[in-house]
Amino acid sequence: MTTLGAGDLHLTEELVDALNGFLVDRDDTALEVVLSRVPKPVRMATQQYLKEKCPPMPGAFTGFGPIDVVRPAVYFRDIDDELEEYLEGAYMIGLGIRMSNKQDSDGDVEWVVQLLSDEVSVPASAEPRTWELPVEAKLLQTWTSRQRTGHDGPVRGALNVAEEASAQGRWVRLHTLLHSDRDVDFEGNGTSEFVVDVFDAPIPLQRLEE
Repeated sequence: MTTLGAGDLHLTEELVDALNGFLVDRDDTALEVVLSRVPKPVRMATQQYLKEKCPPMPGAFTGFGPIDVVRPAVYFRDIDDELEEYLEGAYMIGLGIRMSNKQDSDGDVEWVVQLLSDEVSVPASAEPRTWELPVEAKLLQTWTSRQRTGHDGPVRGALNVAEEASAQGRWVRLHTLLHSDRDVDFEGNGTSEFVVDVFDAPIPLQRLEE
């Protein structure tokens, strides 16, 4: 992968330990400290190797993640002014948003919202999606805030689509992302978008552990 010069051999054990720690828990805090002390070619070679061979563990995200959850799930009974204000506030300060509809044992529909530490970025040519599509449901429609018409802002436009689909008994998932204008690593030039995925599947039941 890379070679340390004679003057930096004392960092070998520390670098190996930090790499091993990163591979176990994907926490790069200790690794970044060590990489800040090694020569630039070693740092660049290490970072390139990790990018190609050790991509982020996707979890519920695609390979464009992951991003930390900063607020546990919050539940809303209706798409109303309270929910819109909640999403607007999160959107204004740059938090990522995920929302889906669920139904309880009585058949009542709730909206489950998670806030993320940031919006995940995707390259220009990528699908406008960072939430992995479920294998158990067929995608029926994808709407993005680039498609909105009229005077509705991105939050209200997304909520209108979500509410209409949910009223038809469809499973709906909404999330935000940053759509880059380039096909390289995101460098700050992009458009924040709301994405609404509608599935040809009934609204899923709320699990007790959620």
